[in-house]
Amino acid sequence: MDRSPEGVFRRMLELLTAKDMDGIAGLWAPDGTAEFPFAEAGAPTRLSGREAVRAHLAGYPDVYDVTGVTAVRVHRTADPETVIAEFSSEGRSVRTGAPYRMDYITVVTVRSGLITEYRDYWSPVQTARAGGDLEALCKQLEAS
Repeated sequence: MDRSPEGVFRRMLELLTAKDMDGIAGLWAPDGTAEFPFAEAGAPTRLSGREAVRAHLAGYPDVYDVTGVTAVRVHRTADPETVIAEFSSEGRSVRTGAPYRMDYITVVTVRSGLITEYRDYWSPVQTARAGGDLEALCKQLEAS
């Protein structure tokens, strides 16, 4: 496996479409973090440590059936350990069967072949829409 930031990121996408959440968690450093700055309504905004990432991802295939990742563009930064990636995932909501398409921008820092920092920018509205939870998200946002 290519242990560069881009190589680790691309491996993560392969594991995502293979529905190997444990494999994805294994790409994290034991003390690595995952941040979701746009998370809303009770979704976690920060996970600390590989095991927190593993627990968070454990049920993902039961919620979203990701069938493909498209439009992957990886941008190098001035920091050789950090890349910025743009990509889209496609699939369906397991609960509703509705099509799912999400665009992401992700900032990934990799040291010694493991993810130490991961910031994932995505739309909670699109996620709620695909999962049939848009009305609940709106109510939670109004209450907060």
